[in-house]
Amino acid sequence: MNKKLLVYIQYIFFISLAGFFVWLSLRNLNAEKWQLLKDALGHAKFLIFFPVLLLLLLSHWFRALRWKMLIQPLGYSPRNLNMFFSVMVGYFVNLGAPRLGEIIKCTVLARYEKVPADKLVGTIVAERAFDLVCLIIVTTITLILEFDTIGAFAMNVFEPLYQSKSGRFSITKILIIAAVILLIIFLIRMLFRRFLHINFVQRLKTILAGIWHGLTSIRFVRNKPLFLFYTAAIWILYLSSTWLGFQVLQETSGLGIAAAFSVLVMGSVGMIMSPGGIGAYPWLIQQTIQLYGIQAEPYGQALGWLLWVGQFIIFIVFGTLSFILLPILNKKKDAKT
Repeated sequence: MNKKLLVYIQYIFFISLAGFFVWLSLRNLNAEKWQLLKDALGHAKFLIFFPVLLLLLLSHWFRALRWKMLIQPLGYSPRNLNMFFSVMVGYFVNLGAPRLGEIIKCTVLARYEKVPADKLVGTIVAERAFDLVCLIIVTTITLILEFDTIGAFAMNVFEPLYQSKSGRFSITKILIIAAVILLIIFLIRMLFRRFLHINFVQRLKTILAGIWHGLTSIRFVRNKPLFLFYTAAIWILYLSSTWLGFQVLQETSGLGIAAAFSVLVMGSVGMIMSPGGIGAYPWLIQQTIQLYGIQAEPYGQALGWLLWVGQFIIFIVFGTLSFILLPILNKKKDAKT
């Protein structure tokens, strides 16, 4: 199949997925709930929203500094502002063209810092590998902190898998599930051994190898404690902005840091599922928030869309500014040299 056609199909799929989640989030918003939503937003403390934006912006600055540390072992030390602007351009492009932003930010940095773009691709893989590990760690912490809340919800969701029609524990169902899991593991192993010549299997193996290479690349970083500090700071700022976002709405202001962990995890999944998290991010948050006794519609909707809009504003405003300021900043730099 033509590569260009595959790209178009990918874009159509992700845009359709975003549209589906937007519909999913808003489909139950009737006249009564719409009025409640307007009342909630009417009493919202929007002044708190500005510190939320600042925390998110600071997280992107730390992300740029962390990326720089991955580039330095290659023999290059780009300017901090060029790093930051390139990151913001990448986020901006990702809103309309999923995954393309990662390539564009490498291209932009390569243009202004004379770093070969192909060398930067490996650093992006390393970044994503560390973010994946961080998401797993944050998810684990969430499960520990919120075991009662999330555990009860999971039990209700998975009850049909382990209970018989009479409501009793079914050993037969558990054995079937265990057998299916073992079969899947066996098939995956066989897939890698016998069908390595197939493009899909080769690509999957390359992705897994890339993740492992990314994780092990920290051994080349010169200041490992600082690198880990930046990584922790990024996620702490995400968490802090989420908790502070709760305070914007009166209905969610009583939620604590443990709830912020839950919302952060589901919001992170939402950002992965659709371009820029459009639709998926607010919908997953409104589903999560109802675990804490808060109505999904309209208060979960309000919180989800407010938190997403905050990130959207940053991507649009600072992405646009980055496009404008990059040539100006580097023109002055070239003039000095």
